[in-house]
Amino acid sequence: MRHGKSGRRLGRTTSHREAMFRNLVTSFLNHEKITTTDAKAKEIRSVAEKMITLGKRGDLHSLRLAASYIREKSVVTKLFSTIAPRYKDRSGGYTRIVKLGIRQGDAAPVSLIELVEEEMKPQKVRKQPAKAVIAPKVVAAAPAAVVEPAEVCEASAD
Repeated sequence: MRHGKSGRRLGRTTSHREAMFRNLVTSFLNHEKITTTDAKAKEIRSVAEKMITLGKRGDLHSLRLAASYIREKSVVTKLFSTIAPRYKDRSGGYTRIVKLGIRQGDAAPVSLIELVEEEMKPQKVRKQPAKAVIAPKVVAAAPAAVVEPAEVCEASAD
């Protein structure tokens, strides 16, 4: 039984899988969107969101933790200087996965994972005044041809 064992193994050894996730997250944060399979996109979503949360904390320890996972120093700098401040008022949900269809070569389901772009702005709740209920207008319809029940019975008997 696999109680408490989370995550997909993706047919790879542990070291290969971890290296692949590090490469995917680095590319994702560098380009802000990548196309990959559904399973890989769902797996790197949690890692990428944790990296953005580290960027939002912004202290030295967070910087070192992010740098230990992300492969390129320029991407770490981009994460802390441009990506993380964009989501300072957002408490999670920094990524979006859009399903694109299937890949022609091996029929694998392919998705686009991207950073959510819109700024999070607190919305003011507007109270609209109650509108008066207006009765619908009754339109006089043209009289329809009336069919007698006897005619219907005779027509169905034929």
